[in-house]
Amino acid sequence: MSIKEQIERAQIDVIATLKAYFKQSLDTDGTVKNATQYGLFNGGKRLRPFLVYATGEMFGANKHDLNVLSAAIECIHSYSLVHDDLPAMDDDDLRRGRPTCHIEFGEAHAILAGDALQTIAFELIANHQFKCSAQTQVKMIAQLAHASGLKGMVGGQGLDIAATDKVITAQELERIHKLKTGALINCAIMLGALCSEKADKHTLESLSTFGYAIGLAFQVQDDILDVEGDTLILGKPQGSDIAANKATYPALLGMLGAKEKAQNLIQQAHEALANIDADTTLLASLANYLIERDH
Repeated sequence: MSIKEQIERAQIDVIATLKAYFKQSLDTDGTVKNATQYGLFNGGKRLRPFLVYATGEMFGANKHDLNVLSAAIECIHSYSLVHDDLPAMDDDDLRRGRPTCHIEFGEAHAILAGDALQTIAFELIANHQFKCSAQTQVKMIAQLAHASGLKGMVGGQGLDIAATDKVITAQELERIHKLKTGALINCAIMLGALCSEKADKHTLESLSTFGYAIGLAFQVQDDILDVEGDTLILGKPQGSDIAANKATYPALLGMLGAKEKAQNLIQQAHEALANIDADTTLLASLANYLIERDH
């Protein structure tokens, strides 16, 4: 099975888990419920759920437990996109080829949808009966909160806003993306590993090195595609980062330098996997895929 087929399998599983949540009776306004689902079921690669599955299955974690963790992290990622697209943030009208949530439902409902998705993530993990211990369950909740908040994604977004219209160094840009993008990607890997309760400290450290390397490589490739990509394939306007005066790797390093940076990061990722006593073939294939993709 190819890496794309593996990712598609993960997409099916996580969507089924998320749809099961919305099948229950939700005593709320229909518009905010629809806006929440619109922000969640809007396509996308579902990379973070795939990483939960790939890592968890590598160590023999329970599939139903991984379904819940994958759904939770996808809720966090989706909420971040809904809020990122708002006029006060990136002010984007298009996401994955469709109108963004605030264009479709208005700003107020888009804000509420993002808020709802964030809380659903923690509700899913807190309410599930995991095969692993309650102590590990708390660790996974803490891991997701850490990666999502001021020490992770939100903190990175704050740095990104502060850097807009300013000249920053490559080191400062790396710090932004390590938090804004890398923290949640790394968290997906950690959740899968923690769920199995079989990964020792050395393995977790190697997985963390791998996670941050591919998270940064993912962002570098996004920056490259913002310059070289096609709007129809990207599902968002090509050149949107340049138009918003965002700092990017091609702008700082040149296109050749950015591509070399991506390749070096993937090499670092492979070196980290070599230190893990398990079958890391799927994670290695994913690393290569990240800088070969066109959207």
